[in-house]
Amino acid sequence: MTPSLSRPTRRTVLAMAAAIPSAGALAAPAADRTEIRALFREHSASGTFVLLDAATGETTLADAGRAARRLVPASTFKIPNSLIAFETGAVADADTVLPYGGGRTMVPAWARDMSLREAMPISNVPIFQEVARRIGLARYRDWLARLDYGNRDPGTVVDRFWLDGPLRISATEEARFNARLAQKALAASERAQTLVHDIVRLESAGGATLYGKTGWFVKRGETSIGWWTGWVERGSRIHAFTLNMDMPEMAMAPKRLDIGRAALKRLGVYG
Repeated sequence: MTPSLSRPTRRTVLAMAAAIPSAGALAAPAADRTEIRALFREHSASGTFVLLDAATGETTLADAGRAARRLVPASTFKIPNSLIAFETGAVADADTVLPYGGGRTMVPAWARDMSLREAMPISNVPIFQEVARRIGLARYRDWLARLDYGNRDPGTVVDRFWLDGPLRISATEEARFNARLAQKALAASERAQTLVHDIVRLESAGGATLYGKTGWFVKRGETSIGWWTGWVERGSRIHAFTLNMDMPEMAMAPKRLDIGRAALKRLGVYG
């Protein structure tokens, strides 16, 4: 008879989180996998993929140099943005309806009031800009430091800093952030972290659950970057991941998930 898997206790979670080095700490050498690099080449793409075992801190990646390079997070910041919104009370819960502000939007589906539960899967920029204005720069500076998120810099424009910069984070740092969030071991309430889990959950298959969020950084004069970041939960095992790649045109957007899913499958984590 196979014993059932129970959820880890808070003490176990904190012990597991301690295995994950902080952004500024020295970590054990990561395993750079040529077969994951090959997945990018097969899709005529240039990028990096990072996988982190939350229990051990073991890191597997493709292109260590790129994995360490800080880039603008774009819509992957909607994950910590939601956490900060719930934690500060700027947004009461995942179903609180927020105004989009009126006017035309780049994506027609964004042009209505909606909750974060609805806004997350369609990456509604105006809704999250409303969230940002409610939070304010002072609270962002505090929370980005508490969460040890990238360079911790929200700059001076409260509703654009994750879209244009100066906020930046590396793929390795984002995987570490995801691992702590997945374990509900960030310096935030369990309630807020649980709400974020709920709205970034994508699907379940084969006894595992996949959580994630895409992003696309576009700014004149800089290389456009596509992102996919999240984690996989299988019983008490958690693997966090982050992919970023050069994405000069929107037609390349599906490759983020194609390469990421192929990497998760190749590494025996999901799929």
